[in-house]
Amino acid sequence: MNYLSPIRLVRTAAAAAMLASVAVTALCAFAPQASAQSSYPDRRITFVVPYPAGGATDVSARLLANKLSESWKQTVVVENKSGGGGVVGNDYVAKSAPDGYTVLVAITQIIQVPSLGAKLPYDVFKDLAPVTQVGLSTVVLTVPEAQPIKSVKELVEHAKANPGKVPYGSFGNATTSHLYGELLKTRAGIDMTHVPYRGAAPLLNDLLNNTVTAAFIDLTTGGAQIKAGKIRALAVGGEKRRTQLPDTPTLAELGYKGFEAEGWVGIFVPAATPKDIVTKLSTELARIIASPEGVAGLEALSLIPVGGSAETFEATLRRDYDRWADVVKATGVKSE
Repeated sequence: MNYLSPIRLVRTAAAAAMLASVAVTALCAFAPQASAQSSYPDRRITFVVPYPAGGATDVSARLLANKLSESWKQTVVVENKSGGGGVVGNDYVAKSAPDGYTVLVAITQIIQVPSLGAKLPYDVFKDLAPVTQVGLSTVVLTVPEAQPIKSVKELVEHAKANPGKVPYGSFGNATTSHLYGELLKTRAGIDMTHVPYRGAAPLLNDLLNNTVTAAFIDLTTGGAQIKAGKIRALAVGGEKRRTQLPDTPTLAELGYKGFEAEGWVGIFVPAATPKDIVTKLSTELARIIASPEGVAGLEALSLIPVGGSAETFEATLRRDYDRWADVVKATGVKSE
């Protein structure tokens, strides 16, 4: 029979104790994280909208918050943190605890601004993690019903005959609306005067009053007036025609390239948020977006429902980042 010496017995016991200690330490370190993730959500979730209440971003956020609250049986509130053209709210979420309880509802501005020369306190690709894309926001080139212009071709001809005398409106400096306007000027070789407004609502008022000859306006704001015949849709941005405006061509169809990038609403969380929490949130929000209630609610805002995984949204972000950078380079538009 083989016997271990007393010294070997002591060494063996010490080694076993050390291994047990390491194992316990590892389990203790992992357990809180695993427990926190498996129990998510166990308290209130806040959706941060970096714009004032009442707009399409805010309304879509409240739709998703209500449906998420119903499905998860947990309180989900919407908090508006406007300022800096969206930067204040974006930065607030980027610097929040990465635990899935502070969620950002952002728009295309978040990937446009870096190319516009603005100094930002966050990096969208390093400090925020994409969750899902809510929907696309179509921007439409329109003219007042009082204008005799019936097509983009006629608008271009009118602008060429009156260089610098044709005012076009946008819903703000360095917005998608402004970028589209300057890109049309570049592509068509025309000189129109930019008139920026503080939002789409005042732009629509002046468009209805024939104060501006043309305007790039979002379908959410202008859709009802287009349908009523008060303003005329000449073309849409994006890669394809919209079901709401089946007879309105895309600018690309008319030979004007660079308008494929379009506006959207998307969901983000702080970058260090655990992967399984991002996936759980993404999966549930995508389900809500694709549900009959989600589709109906977003389409009522003239948004085109998208949804999808976090990975798909990240690919869209990187593609659109490059697209908007090309537009900014072509137009020379800069943030104020």
